[in-house]
Amino acid sequence: MIPDAVGPADILAKAGRMRPLATAGAFRDMRQEQLAASLVAGAQPLRDAAVLIGLVGRQDGTGLDLVMIRRTDGLRVHSGEVALPGGKIEPEDASPVEAALREAEEEVGLAPSAVKPVGLLAPYPTPSGFRVFPVIGLVAGRPALTANPDEVAEVFSVPLAFVLNPGNHREEFFEHASGRRHYFSMQYGRHRIWGVTGNILRRFYEEVFR
Repeated sequence: MIPDAVGPADILAKAGRMRPLATAGAFRDMRQEQLAASLVAGAQPLRDAAVLIGLVGRQDGTGLDLVMIRRTDGLRVHSGEVALPGGKIEPEDASPVEAALREAEEEVGLAPSAVKPVGLLAPYPTPSGFRVFPVIGLVAGRPALTANPDEVAEVFSVPLAFVLNPGNHREEFFEHASGRRHYFSMQYGRHRIWGVTGNILRRFYEEVFR
C-alpha cells in the first residue's frame, strides 16, 4: 500500500528494489557490447538516453514532489509534451547518472551537487529507437528551477503520491503502422502525462512500490 505522503526515508528504504548505482558504471562496456552485437546481426543499435526522476520535498512538508517539464512547441520531436528532465547520453558522459544530471542542469538549472542519486530503473526501450535509463534522485531543499527557453516551456511539479496511485493510471493505445501501441497516461490538472514518460512512471510504481 502506498502511503499518502512518501518521504525521502521511504525512497531510501526502497533502494533495494531499484537497480544499484554501481550498474551505471558498467554502462560503457554494455554499450560497446550492444554495438558489436548489432553489427553482427545487421540491426540498428538503440541510442542511449537518460532521464531524472527528481524528487524534491513539498512546500507544505508533506512528502515529495516529482520535477517535470513541458517541452517547447518548436522542437523537432516531442514538442509541447510533458516529460522528465533528460536527454541523449553523450560520449563524454561516464554513465546514465552523469547524463541525467547534466541534462537536468541544462534544462532546468538543477545543480548536480543538489541531487543524491539513489538508484535506477530497468532501461526502457522506446518505439523511436532509444534505450532510456531512468535515474531516481533526491533533491536537497527546494532549489529555484528555471526553464531553458530553447528546450523547456515550463517547469512544474506533481505530488509523488499522485504519481504512485495506480487509480490515476489510465491504460490507452493508438494505432501505428507497426501495430497497436499501448501506454499509460495520467491527467494532473491541465498536464497530460503519457507515452514514454507515462510508461516510465508506471514502471517506477511497479518496480519499486507495488
